[in-house]
Amino acid sequence: MGRYTGPVCKLCRRERMKLYLKGEKCYTEKCPLERKNYPPGQHGPLRRARLSEYGIQLREKQKLRRIYGVLERQFRRYFEMATRQKGKTGENLIKILERRLDNVVYRLGFAPSRKAARQLVKHRHILVNGKIVDIPSYLVEPGDEIRVRDKSKELEIIHNSLKRVTESSLVPWLQLNKATLSGVFMYIPERSEIPINVNEQLIVELYSK
Repeated sequence: MGRYTGPVCKLCRRERMKLYLKGEKCYTEKCPLERKNYPPGQHGPLRRARLSEYGIQLREKQKLRRIYGVLERQFRRYFEMATRQKGKTGENLIKILERRLDNVVYRLGFAPSRKAARQLVKHRHILVNGKIVDIPSYLVEPGDEIRVRDKSKELEIIHNSLKRVTESSLVPWLQLNKATLSGVFMYIPERSEIPINVNEQLIVELYSK
């Protein structure tokens, strides 16, 4: 399955919740979900057929995949990695996804969306422990420093995005220094700390069939 290239707002409408895929627009009244809180298509506003158990599990998996912008093959690899770790597989899966470099760049506020963060990483604007890393799926370790490259510190997208970041909105496992455009991944968060509205147990049940 290739990466989705259509209007991302349709994905939010299909899941009937904000996935924050559009960046700044998602935080304003211009968000299409504010006006059309129903699935896309001519039958969207009408009552839809009740989903089967499989359908509910599939929707939950697709929701998580779309939030982090991960392809199906990548997602399955992460799931297999999660099954090999100690603890609950579903929680391990979300912890792995949180450690992706593009997600950490987004969480720090250097980009308005994970898609934009992925582009910053690919275009070599981000350093990890002083070295350029251009792989969005790179898994950050506790203690790693994530910094905007000196040549990229004047990028408007970074400064505009940082305006929405406050001390209260920053997740506790990240430490941000706006003055130096750098941050530290302090520790791997617990599932209860990760603000993602997903029932990961349904995903585990889906892959266990």
